[in-house]
Amino acid sequence: MPRKRIAVLGAGILGSSLALLLARRGHDVTVYDKESEPVACASRWNEGKIHLGYLYGADDSLRTARHILPGSLSFGRVLSELLEADLRPHTTSRDDIYLVHRNSVVDAATLERTFGRIDDLLHEHPGARNYLVDVSAARSRKLSPAKWGEISTSDEVVAGYEVPERSINTQWVAGSLAAALRSQPRVTLRLETTITEAKPVAGVDGKWQVATNDGAREQFDVVVNALWEGRLAVDLTAGITPEPGWSHRFRYCLFIRTKRPVALRSALITVGGFGDVKNYNGRDFYMSWYPVGMVRQGSGITLERPEALDAAATERFADAVRARLGTLLPGTEAVFEAAEDIKVRGGFVFAQARGSVDDPAASIHRRDRFGVQREGSYYSVDTGKYSTAPWMAEQLAAEISGG
Repeated sequence: MPRKRIAVLGAGILGSSLALLLARRGHDVTVYDKESEPVACASRWNEGKIHLGYLYGADDSLRTARHILPGSLSFGRVLSELLEADLRPHTTSRDDIYLVHRNSVVDAATLERTFGRIDDLLHEHPGARNYLVDVSAARSRKLSPAKWGEISTSDEVVAGYEVPERSINTQWVAGSLAAALRSQPRVTLRLETTITEAKPVAGVDGKWQVATNDGAREQFDVVVNALWEGRLAVDLTAGITPEPGWSHRFRYCLFIRTKRPVALRSALITVGGFGDVKNYNGRDFYMSWYPVGMVRQGSGITLERPEALDAAATERFADAVRARLGTLLPGTEAVFEAAEDIKVRGGFVFAQARGSVDDPAASIHRRDRFGVQREGSYYSVDTGKYSTAPWMAEQLAAEISGG
């Protein structure tokens, strides 16, 4: 196998995983990122749900579940091999609770049928044993009112389900990936560097040139655009016209560390613009409330990042999430009372979909239009979901290396 010089644009979970996999195959990889550290943005600051399709209960075609499953079921295997680490101490220890809101865009009976069909997809999939836990025989389970009433006593909740999904602490993953990149001798990091264009030197099947904001230009055998919010703009310079129908959003969420362990189930209010809580290990928590956290969205080639929240705005944001989640999930109050550190962090969300989550017909309720576009030696990767990134990186590393 000939050694290649490869540029990876973007040091999120996809770009970082791909760079490590390519380097281990003997290639020389240069990773570009605008931040001062790898894996510093959306891949570090999100809930870490390793999706199996249940969140997309409004997609009764099950296209989302079918598209997501191969990557999500491989997440644990690929990432644990990549980091040479046991993921179990950093993942949620119990199945997620889904609470159906009375204003859900999908009624509970329909949702229950869809969950059952997703259960069947899981059982049919040969990779079901490779999820963060073995889900080859797992099923979603309807909870009695008394059981889900232990989590929420609000009359806004009309049904509850336990589904076999888990989440991972993305801050731990980000730190581990960053350390692995820095210790890999075949990886060169070009941080605090913004890509301005990528163009073929001669034909698209030959070398490509990458230009950066400092005026530098460098040629590579292969270029992989693994940017997130900046991907479409670079694709245009490479001659790839984005497929219509995308959207950018920017969301803030809470990341809380407590002084002592707090017993709280990971739970999500569904289906629509509601919120959720993740309990990774009893002391590290994620919380969100969609209407408060969604601060900017648009359908342009790029979306301007909102200004950072000052101390007063940060406090108001945390108070708003605390108040709204607390009405539905009163157990979250114990987390705030025990908190020793509360961070408000955010990131961009790209989707080949649009519309409001409160509109049952909006394409935003589906995630089946992501993948790789290729123009000769240039690859553009829409990761789709955090949970599919390591598997996509593995597939792409094999393709670039010739098998």
